[in-house]
Amino acid sequence: MLSIVKADKTHIPLIVPLFDGYRVFYGKQSDLTAARKFLEERFDRNESVLFLALYQEKPVGFTQLYTTFSSASLQPVFILNDLFVSKSFRKMGIGEALLQRAKEHCLKLGYKGLALETETDNPAQKLYERLGWTKDSRWFHYFWTPE
Repeated sequence: MLSIVKADKTHIPLIVPLFDGYRVFYGKQSDLTAARKFLEERFDRNESVLFLALYQEKPVGFTQLYTTFSSASLQPVFILNDLFVSKSFRKMGIGEALLQRAKEHCLKLGYKGLALETETDNPAQKLYERLGWTKDSRWFHYFWTPE
């Protein structure tokens, strides 16, 4: 049985290994202590919304949303920054369930929409497109990093 719950600070011990796995997937060094600290700060500052997927009560995935704003439309927007499902639980509809829950939350709050970005070779693109996300071909995205 799959359930998707809106996480709170009490869920952090369940989320930390998943969050660390997400970071490792993107080439970062495993660091459970830093992962815990980062999540605690997000919850303490109310800076994100995190949905946790539980399969038979076992934590197997999550998605994390951050709020930003569209000045042109005068509306808040969610950035779907993180989506992760443990490798042994992929292809079971868990990623789709997390994305659907994020959409429901966005609709409930009346936000303009959900934005996400992904690596060009991420196979999850097919899932995003099947669920109604459209690839942006109108805008370039730039990023600045201090040296």
